[in-house]
Amino acid sequence: TAKRVVARLRRIKEKEKAAEKRKETAAAKWKEAAEKRKQGAGEDPSKGVKKKRRIQPKSAQLGHYPYSNLYHSDEHKAIYMEFPKIYNTYFLAVISTIGGMLFGFDISSMSAIIGTDQYVDYFNDPHGVTQGAIGSALAAGSVVGALFAGPLSDKVGRRDAIFLACIWWLVGTAIQVACNGYGMLIAGRILNGVCVGITSSQVPVYLAEIAKKEKRGSIIVIQQLAIEWGILIMFFVGYGCSFIADDASFRTAWGIQFVPAALLMLGIPFLPRSPRWLAKVGREEKAIEVLARIQAHGKVDDPLVVAEWEEITTILAAEREAPYSGWRRFIKNGMWRRTFAGMSVQAWQQLSGANVMTYYVVYVFQMAHLSGNINLISSGIQYALFIVFTSVVFFFIDKTGRRPLLIYGAIGMGICQFVVGGVLGTYGTYVPGGVGGNENVVIQVTGQPSHVVIAFSYLLIIVYALTLAPVAWVYAAEVWSLETRATGMALASLANWLFNFALGLFVPPAFHNISWKTFIIFGVLCFGAAVQAFLFYPETAQKSLEEIERLFSKGGPKPWKTRPGDSMLDAKIAQVEELQQKGEPVGEKFGSTAHSEGLKG
Repeated sequence: TAKRVVARLRRIKEKEKAAEKRKETAAAKWKEAAEKRKQGAGEDPSKGVKKKRRIQPKSAQLGHYPYSNLYHSDEHKAIYMEFPKIYNTYFLAVISTIGGMLFGFDISSMSAIIGTDQYVDYFNDPHGVTQGAIGSALAAGSVVGALFAGPLSDKVGRRDAIFLACIWWLVGTAIQVACNGYGMLIAGRILNGVCVGITSSQVPVYLAEIAKKEKRGSIIVIQQLAIEWGILIMFFVGYGCSFIADDASFRTAWGIQFVPAALLMLGIPFLPRSPRWLAKVGREEKAIEVLARIQAHGKVDDPLVVAEWEEITTILAAEREAPYSGWRRFIKNGMWRRTFAGMSVQAWQQLSGANVMTYYVVYVFQMAHLSGNINLISSGIQYALFIVFTSVVFFFIDKTGRRPLLIYGAIGMGICQFVVGGVLGTYGTYVPGGVGGNENVVIQVTGQPSHVVIAFSYLLIIVYALTLAPVAWVYAAEVWSLETRATGMALASLANWLFNFALGLFVPPAFHNISWKTFIIFGVLCFGAAVQAFLFYPETAQKSLEEIERLFSKGGPKPWKTRPGDSMLDAKIAQVEELQQKGEPVGEKFGSTAHSEGLKG
């Protein structure tokens, strides 16, 4: 109940005051001892005064913080032996989303390289299924990573799961740099994929669990921005390395991938653990402390902290009373709605076909009669547009909501796919043996039609950057309950990576066999995504993670009748403020079963 919450908050505050007092006392004693040692060191040994051997306190011998021996419990000592933590949510997002940047680096590590002579000559002009296997190896590894990301995150925490994922990246990158054929290249990309499978699912979970409801969308958008910055940076690294002779060209580019992983591993110790994960594993006092530092500058009795903690504990208790466990939790009692929404929104991100423009943009622009450096630079412009327009989403995603962006974005992308496919099919010329000897590109347009293909390829990326690209990650991270979020988001990303793998394998042969019809297929799928978003995705913007429970319950509102805001948490905060001002006990009047009914639906 809220009464117990407030009592716990008071105990934490009292402990903090007592700790401060012990610190001050110890500091005075420490200073006095230091002065005595100084005086002893200044005495003249010739007078026969025996100088005492300086004995360091136990804490100093162990290399601990000097005041760590003031705390009588191992838990308190551990707090002061940790790295200092930074609680600014934007800083936390920038550091943790380097995990997304790894994904972007790996995408461009191929798209910027596959068209170079050095790559084609060394790997004997891979095409069709062979190139598809190389391109989809990352997604195959990501499927594996996503499968155990959830249990790993629940066991060691979201933050530490991200750290452990980096080890896979370092090993995979080393194998790629040292590869002697496409067998080792595929193996290295699979290991990199294991890392990406973990980070792509658990970074959004971490961000969703630390962010305020009003900023949650924009915070998670930083994940997509990091992916795009990784794509852009690595693309131009690859472009620069294309001027290096022989296989040193792509080995140097792939070796650069060590840098972001090292930066992420250095930054993670400064991030606090997720307060919701701490609550989940029973570390309630630490959870409240972290929640207060993130949400209210350390004020544990702030109305927002009290109200949000009440929601977290209420929902957590209700979930643990549910009769189902294991994988049945994702199907029974209406949970299938959330599982369906989380996994399908991630699948549509791939089935929209926009990632074809990022993985195989070089091929698409070859169809539009671009070649050489002009092709590479045009591809780089596309990635820059990606960043610019995703940055725009950062400022309005929490105001417009998720539903409009998903619905109208899918429709806009479908139109772009139809135009590109229609122009190639109407004006394209079949090229036996492939354009420039590239058997993945067997159709080409010139003149005005080529300009239309380029323009609508750019427009497709702009619409994608404004809608499905960031919103799919945001929405998939929001729909789960606390007990299921880590594994649920892993399932959602599993859907993403399964279709990513399938498309990576499918697209090169599709370009070769059905050419322009590939774009028509993606156009039809985009309109299917719009229909499903309208019928099955309720609005989650400006609502706390706990009250999203009600939206997916059996008696919840129809998705098309939901809208951003209308949060019950705001009413709770106002109620707590009113009771605190009156000096009345909160527990007697503050409801503690606000959302438990939604869970039973």
